[in-house]
Amino acid sequence: MPKVTWILGDGREISAQVAIGHNLMEAAVANNVPDVIGECGGCLSCATCHVYVDPAWEAKTGKPGEMENDMLEITTAERKSNSRLSCQIVASEELDGLVLHVPHL
Repeated sequence: MPKVTWILGDGREISAQVAIGHNLMEAAVANNVPDVIGECGGCLSCATCHVYVDPAWEAKTGKPGEMENDMLEITTAERKSNSRLSCQIVASEELDGLVLHVPHL
């Protein structure tokens, strides 16, 4: 199982092993990561699971799809070039060590 680390706005880190095939919003909620809410349950309709992908991992997580890109326009925190909705990032062996930064709401 790949390890994912969420870095919070205050510098604290939360790390967890995530089962392959699970999206990272589900993993964040299951591990009580603050400010990753996932109100829509991963249906790509709320943007409450917004994260910033660490620059070292941007190429491996890919770019947002069209619907995700539209949803990123309504995030509470500032949208950046490395913004993603964590419900659209799926755990895989290639993402072992992934670092996500959580915007403070």
